[in-house]
Amino acid sequence: MNRFRTSKFKNTSARVSKKENWIGDIRAGSAVSYGNLIKSSYHRIAFSTDCTGILGILPLQTTDGKAVSHLHCHADVVTDFDFSPFDDFLLATCSADETVKLWRLPKLGEDMTSSADIVLGPEGCHVETLKFHPACDGVLASANGKTAKIWNLIQKKTFAVMENHGDQIQSVAWKQDGSLLGTSCKDKNLRIFDPRTGPSATQLETDLKALLSRKKRKLKALNQHEEAVTVPAEIRSTEKSSASL
Repeated sequence: MNRFRTSKFKNTSARVSKKENWIGDIRAGSAVSYGNLIKSSYHRIAFSTDCTGILGILPLQTTDGKAVSHLHCHADVVTDFDFSPFDDFLLATCSADETVKLWRLPKLGEDMTSSADIVLGPEGCHVETLKFHPACDGVLASANGKTAKIWNLIQKKTFAVMENHGDQIQSVAWKQDGSLLGTSCKDKNLRIFDPRTGPSATQLETDLKALLSRKKRKLKALNQHEEAVTVPAEIRSTEKSSASL
């Protein structure tokens, strides 16, 4: 018997909105990474551009691609970024330049910031992915190489380091209540950690090797039953694209 339950949403598909709601003339990037290429809060959209180390920032309520502001955030490729669930204008970024940075995005009518509020690192190798804690403000998970870290952003230091991965970490995801952290890795294993009990994984999923070997997978979520949700992490190359709301 298959131990993984079939999702009731497996045959659903996104519905394309009307063309008047599209944001056109967006020059999106094609950086090779496992992280996000586009992310939204309730007020801002951030997306990868075709310029190294620069993100495009747009107001959520706009259909004008010319309204793009550019955030010069890193000296190398931006590998991932995430908005805080507690602050729609707080954006975390990580990069191949081995750093994690936090940015306070401006409100309408204000100039784009040129300096980060917080800089973490350098980490010794490029930082691949990051994720804000869903239930505790000021906590962030990041992954670089074979190591996952949980940061206290107020104190600007780590309070948990999880190093026992067999290969490069590709993605991280929190359980909905923030009690557990899951990681997916190039060794085709999913690991679940309880950062409060120590650096070792409390659960190691090795039965997913057949699934994970087909293509790159990204761990998206751990639900209340500690079940993992993964999706293909395919890298798409686009020179000119439109975002649809």
